[in-house]
Amino acid sequence: MTDATLHMGLPDALRPAAARLYWQAFGGKLGAVMGPEPRALQFLTRVMRPDQVIIATDAQGTLLGIAGFKTPAGGFASGQSADLSAIYGLLGAAWRKSLLGLLSDDVDNDRFLLDGLCVDSTARSHGLGSALLEAICAEAHTRGFAEVRLDVIDTNLRAIALYKRLGFTEVSRQNIGLLRVVFGFASALTMVRRV
Repeated sequence: MTDATLHMGLPDALRPAAARLYWQAFGGKLGAVMGPEPRALQFLTRVMRPDQVIIATDAQGTLLGIAGFKTPAGGFASGQSADLSAIYGLLGAAWRKSLLGLLSDDVDNDRFLLDGLCVDSTARSHGLGSALLEAICAEAHTRGFAEVRLDVIDTNLRAIALYKRLGFTEVSRQNIGLLRVVFGFASALTMVRRV
């Protein structure tokens, strides 16, 4: 693994960097709905839950990676209707909420749910994604969960290969039908690993 330290929680000073990193990872999928980028970054900075994430930083404190998770207490980057309205206005929030609601936004009470894994492009291929996933699995075990669940889009072949290498197996696939035109992918895979 690259020279990084893992921490539970997100300090306020790193919120803008975390928003940029999250957008770097998921902007391609969410851009048509959550864009333009400046508003998406405002939204993400506003809604990120500092208690629902494990982060990786280098020796200088630069954010290198994040692994968000979702529990009944909330998700790392979910937000509420009021957050959408505050950033996009009432009309902008209404159609965005409708489209985002068509994607899965559930909480899995039986499995610990990964809510976004992002590694900065400068830190990839050094084992940081694997370290963050192992930290998520350890956190799941600490909290009494027997399995970790994640959802990944079918076009993210690099992530799918990483998840398989770390012991995750596909348990289902959800086709999104005509929404593929908006989001740029055809299906989402649900993958699970015992911890």
